[in-house]
Amino acid sequence: MSEGVEWALHSCVNLAWSGPDRAVSAARLAAWHDLPAAYLNKQLQALARAGIVTSAPGPRGGFKLARPLAAISLMDVVAAVEGPEEAFRCAEIRRQGPGAGEPAADAADCAIAHAMTRAELAWRRELAAQNLDEIRQRAERQAPEAPARLRAWLATR
Repeated sequence: MSEGVEWALHSCVNLAWSGPDRAVSAARLAAWHDLPAAYLNKQLQALARAGIVTSAPGPRGGFKLARPLAAISLMDVVAAVEGPEEAFRCAEIRRQGPGAGEPAADAADCAIAHAMTRAELAWRRELAAQNLDEIRQRAERQAPEAPARLRAWLATR
């Protein structure tokens, strides 16, 4: 999983903390965590295509959440940034080289691919079961001053 997923998740929480009426530019969101703005902008555009955030152009433009954090799962963000493809792709190497068996013997699903598919399904279910509002609440318990600190920082520039 790319670091863009982490950046996108933090950006969603930061957009919630900034307030529903404030659009925040990719550059400002990136500056808050000292990230490269151009790369974060790519993640935010992916979130916009997925309907997680909205974007408005112009000098007062930027990004806002398109829906409440409680309606955004971790899986929504992962799929927006990483795409819907499976993480594990079986290349059927069991059918190559000197170790290859007879084609009829390999007709069943690869045991490794089967196990990896089951594990990925469990991972995806767990991500889908957690929403960003739960993450926000946990973050606020860990750092209660964080939302106000972000809003004050955004107001100064």
